[in-house]
Amino acid sequence: MLIRFFPFLSWFKNYNVDFFKADAISGLTVALVLIPQSMAYAQLAGLPAYYGLYASFLPPMMAALFGSSRQLATGPVAVVSLMTSASLEPLATAGSESYIAYAILLALIVGIFQLSLGILRLGLVVNFLSHPVVNGFTNAAALIIATSQLSKMFGVYVENAPHHYETIINVCKAALHYTHIPTLLMGIFAFAIMYSLKRIAPKIPNVLVAVTITTLISWLFAFEHNTNVDILSIEYPEAHNMIDDFNRSVNYLNPLAEEKTKLNKELDIAKSTKDRIKVLNAEHEMTVISLKMDKLKEEAQIIKDQIRNILFVGIKQQDGSLKFYPKDQKIEGAQTDGRIWRIKIGNNPLKKDKIKMMGGGAVVGYVPKGLPALTVPHVDIKGINHLLPYAIIISLLGFMEAISIAKAMAAKTGQRLDPNQELIGQGLANIFGAIGKGYPTSGSFSRSAVNLQTGAMSGLSSVFASIAVVIALMFCTHLLYHLPESVLAAVIMIAVISLLNVSGFIHAWRAQWYDGAISIISFICTLIFAPHLDKGIMVGVVLSLMVFLYKSMRPTVSSLSRHDDNALRDSLTHDLMECSYIDLIRFEGTLFFANATYLEDKINERIMAKKTLKHIIIAAHGINDIDASGEEALSLVIDRIRSAGIDISFSGINETVMTVLKRTHLYEKIGQNHIFPTMEGAILAVHEKTHRGASEPQCPLTTVCRIVKQNMR
Repeated sequence: MLIRFFPFLSWFKNYNVDFFKADAISGLTVALVLIPQSMAYAQLAGLPAYYGLYASFLPPMMAALFGSSRQLATGPVAVVSLMTSASLEPLATAGSESYIAYAILLALIVGIFQLSLGILRLGLVVNFLSHPVVNGFTNAAALIIATSQLSKMFGVYVENAPHHYETIINVCKAALHYTHIPTLLMGIFAFAIMYSLKRIAPKIPNVLVAVTITTLISWLFAFEHNTNVDILSIEYPEAHNMIDDFNRSVNYLNPLAEEKTKLNKELDIAKSTKDRIKVLNAEHEMTVISLKMDKLKEEAQIIKDQIRNILFVGIKQQDGSLKFYPKDQKIEGAQTDGRIWRIKIGNNPLKKDKIKMMGGGAVVGYVPKGLPALTVPHVDIKGINHLLPYAIIISLLGFMEAISIAKAMAAKTGQRLDPNQELIGQGLANIFGAIGKGYPTSGSFSRSAVNLQTGAMSGLSSVFASIAVVIALMFCTHLLYHLPESVLAAVIMIAVISLLNVSGFIHAWRAQWYDGAISIISFICTLIFAPHLDKGIMVGVVLSLMVFLYKSMRPTVSSLSRHDDNALRDSLTHDLMECSYIDLIRFEGTLFFANATYLEDKINERIMAKKTLKHIIIAAHGINDIDASGEEALSLVIDRIRSAGIDISFSGINETVMTVLKRTHLYEKIGQNHIFPTMEGAILAVHEKTHRGASEPQCPLTTVCRIVKQNMR
């Protein structure tokens, strides 16, 4: 009973010092990969990099303690991070306080949903996401994740467009206008280190090596080179006007946002009191304010892009300060400092006495020292209503990723997995992650592989990994300041390469062409609809359900004849002749309301085609269940067949169907002497009677009779 509620107690059976050492080494090795990866994935989720560390000290421990896999490494992962960004983008600006609050709330919702599924033993609900859909989505997500890092690799800044492909087009345009070469070289260098070490020395933590080397280079050569200046230091009047226009637009937005919040509360009160007039007035005013805000945002966005596109050169003055001039403006006798400068602009008004000029590359920057305060996230009902559909998709996708990894490792270690217990572990990991200011997490393939390769014997390895993250947060955050963002982009890119699986499309197509088509359509729709990733998944799920319903409505109904191996097989598939007097029909699937008339139609077709037909035997071993509509249709079929002077029998009825037939008294209508346990028994019982005085020389049900095909000239 204790192990049922505390599965980690089973770790200590026959546990020894050698196992402890193996777990400690594995945990520390995983932590060396986890720390830089988690920071990269947090940026992918639209959060400050250090929130990846917050999501990495409680979730790995809780998932290991209460899950069923001993080697599964839980924490921030690429696909879940991308889904987090997609779900939060409509609610708030990436990186803002409200955005962070919603990310933490999302982790809580995901955790509660996963925990509920696990407690209720509903792990099978994940089967609604078929393999072709997941394959198509994962491949598309890998491309979206990789391309989303291009702006950081090139060192350019663009706003997210309504569609991901539009954003990438804008990134490419910005890169053609200006690419920060040191940033690009740093990212390529990190990528080369990781790729080379992965091929040459896979046991060395390649991510840690790349991060350490590039951070040292960044620190030594002052990769980040920013300075705060007064607006008068910018010798470009047009830039001054743009900054004024931008500040004006943003400053107008703040009071409108406050007024909209006030109207929202008034609207809620009006709806609760059912005051229709006040509801209409509030909705009208909110619409007007929303339109004004959209206009101001669009104006601010245009100005922001214009400011970002201005490239400056810095010219030293006699007092050692810098004056900034447009790059294409020639200044005779002036010597530049050799850098290209840009104005850093975000969503807040620019302070004219402290305008940040960027002359280098972007780095992670300040990482708060110490652990975050452990608090229960603030519950926002409106936020929950928006986040719930995304939370369900993230929960199912995250669990599918985790359980797939766990199963792959269990096949090598031989341990037993409990999917529902794994759901409980993942649910608690996300709940405690939210309490620790983290965002949604899942099982990581790359870190789990490291865990397995380094000889982890139990989930204690994940506990050690969590402890290592805590130590990093307490004492090592200052070492991460100079880590280039392009290196984190390279970390993400090399991690998602493993998600690309083109062979999955081919395999699905070979299995069934419609599975391949669903996989390809899911892939294309996910790419087109990005960043609204839920739409791509929903298209795939709907297509899968439609195929399932179509197949259920039109199950296989075949006529059987004797094959060379003496078995009774589909006569059409194997070019076998059919008996003129007996039709042995096999129905495959559940006989229910959606396909009841289909069986009737197929039998009528056979009666019309075979004028000499005397007896129909339904091989019912393929009918695994039957409902009221199916039973009613079967009763009508029996009446019509017998009224046409043809007899009918059944063979191989299973117990479930037989119970229904007896409860509805259809058993008596069929007749006990017309129900046989096997097909061979049914043929033997009716063959002599149907073939008495027949002209058929050989019966295809007793002798192999093939159709002779002649070449037509």
